[in-house]
Amino acid sequence: MTDAPVIGVLALQGDVREHLIALAAADAVARPVRRPEELAEVDGLVIPGGESTTISKLAILFGVMEPLRARVQGGMPVYGTCAGMIMLADKILDPRSGQETVGGIDMIVRRNAFGRQNESFEAAVDVNGVEGHPVEGVFIRAPWVESVGAAVEVLAEHDGHIVAVRQGNALATSFHPELTGDHRVHGLFVDMVRASRTAESL
Repeated sequence: MTDAPVIGVLALQGDVREHLIALAAADAVARPVRRPEELAEVDGLVIPGGESTTISKLAILFGVMEPLRARVQGGMPVYGTCAGMIMLADKILDPRSGQETVGGIDMIVRRNAFGRQNESFEAAVDVNGVEGHPVEGVFIRAPWVESVGAAVEVLAEHDGHIVAVRQGNALATSFHPELTGDHRVHGLFVDMVRASRTAESL
């Protein structure tokens, strides 16, 4: 598809392949991104789940953290799942030593809030902006959002906790939609990237 947006997946750690598949299914051109020159070539970026401290350290090591911050601040659409949500938070409760974030969403996030690996679960989640039946959310050592600023739109809650948010061109979910075969959340993000690209061309 010639007008398909080019969307990168930060390929430092985590479930990169699953996001590439989901983005392609949502009519995007999907590419792994590890270096600043690869970041410069995409219209939007997904930050996958994994281990947020490791992703932070590798982003710094690969020289991609500062260019990524600059592009997010400049309005590039970005979507973070699980650890990616933590990476997009302006503040983390109890961050690990040396842990940095990209920022972009005025929220405070609690790491591993839903429990450890053996407490992982699935749950149906109603997500504003995603039409049809609820999204099947896969929660694996998932964070939740403790609080948000006035500019942040809460898209979903589970068990009284915020699990999906949007601020401008930045989207984040506690859960992993890329693991379910339901590509509607990725479709929402692809639409955000298309809208951003259209706005830039006007």
